[in-house]
Amino acid sequence: MVGVITIGGVSETVSYRRRSARMILLDHDQRVLLLKFLFDPTDGRRGHGWVTPGGGVDAGEPLQQAAARELREEIGLIVSPHLLGQPVAYSCGYADVGWARGTFRDDFFVYRLDAHDVDTTGMEALERQHHAGHRWWTLDELTDSTDVIYPFGLVSLLDQIRTEGTPQKAVQLPWHH
Repeated sequence: MVGVITIGGVSETVSYRRRSARMILLDHDQRVLLLKFLFDPTDGRRGHGWVTPGGGVDAGEPLQQAAARELREEIGLIVSPHLLGQPVAYSCGYADVGWARGTFRDDFFVYRLDAHDVDTTGMEALERQHHAGHRWWTLDELTDSTDVIYPFGLVSLLDQIRTEGTPQKAVQLPWHH
């Protein structure tokens, strides 16, 4: 996948090894849904982290369509892609995750809903191996947590959304690898 990355005001074309569409879901109490994942499902002692729902964009798939598909697969939420608008944040950088190496990019959408009962039965086999639960987090809980939370910078982004509204232009979050 090809995209444009801007560093220090200089834009360049980048070929991404992996592009992801991720969702920041906010409920009526301004809590955000995060999925708990195991770093190594074969060794529970290696720890866990929390991540927004979402995942890889298929070749030729629009970001909004990928985000909506991932919501359906990972948490059983059906959302029309056109309701997602434009990404409010992104992070990108180099990663070597074993199964892939190169420049990765995650784009984040915000979607507000009253409530949702998470249904993970649509997860792919690999996702199920790493999945260890889910939780709706308050901003204070995220701020106080010592757990690994992706994306880095989520707390400041959520605070900005709460106090200033949804960003009109996607903000860059720190890369997480």
